[in-house]
Amino acid sequence: MSTLQHAGRVVLVSGAAGGIGSAIAEAYLAQGAAVGLVDFDAAAGERLAQRLADAGGRVAFAQADVGSYADCERACASVAGALGPVDTLVANAGISPKHAGKPAPVWRMDPAEWRRVVDVNLNGVFNLCRLLAPGMVERRFGRIVAMSSVAGKAYLDIVAAHYAATKAGLIGLTRHLAGELGPHGITVNALAPGRIDTPMVAGAPAAANAAVVDATPLRRLGTPHEVAHACAFLTSTGAGFITGQVIDVAGGWLMT
Repeated sequence: MSTLQHAGRVVLVSGAAGGIGSAIAEAYLAQGAAVGLVDFDAAAGERLAQRLADAGGRVAFAQADVGSYADCERACASVAGALGPVDTLVANAGISPKHAGKPAPVWRMDPAEWRRVVDVNLNGVFNLCRLLAPGMVERRFGRIVAMSSVAGKAYLDIVAAHYAATKAGLIGLTRHLAGELGPHGITVNALAPGRIDTPMVAGAPAAANAAVVDATPLRRLGTPHEVAHACAFLTSTGAGFITGQVIDVAGGWLMT
């Protein structure tokens, strides 16, 4: 892949300040794109934007709760105003409450927590697609990647029902949007990471992570940069005939 595979592109990355999000932003900048960083954590987002700008990247940061349509509308407008029309969306923002490593069965789950996870993980992707798809349709070009998870494809006792449901929902949304948007020159795919070495995963019990490593053919956790490079490939020119797909980045864990 050319190091400038995304030259001239404007990419919006949600959840940009996290471990996977920041690696995705770095990958696109290295390949010539301008990157709009969207995150709920204003301080972390601003620090990331400053670090990337100091390294020569063309970036813009917008604080937003992706579960809020109004926030997403403001963030999309801010990024487009600073960098130009967005033609690539990486809908990466997501949360997974851990409850100090204790199980969170559905019959004890706080309904407010369920709604919050759905708002961020699933509704947030709808909000951004709803706002950015019209411009992509008008320009007859666009690339969308939704961040699902292997938890959306198989039962995992280390996550709760709300997380699994939203990640499965993203797979359905990805396939439907691929059908809707394909005639307009837009590809829509999803990534399904396995256990990736991020602060979110570090918050899980060590025994749970060790068990995943033992069950993974490559015998290790993945890295954020491996997810980032898979994402960059799916939105590259060379992947222009790939759409409606869910690509595992999981080291062979839970192969289906």
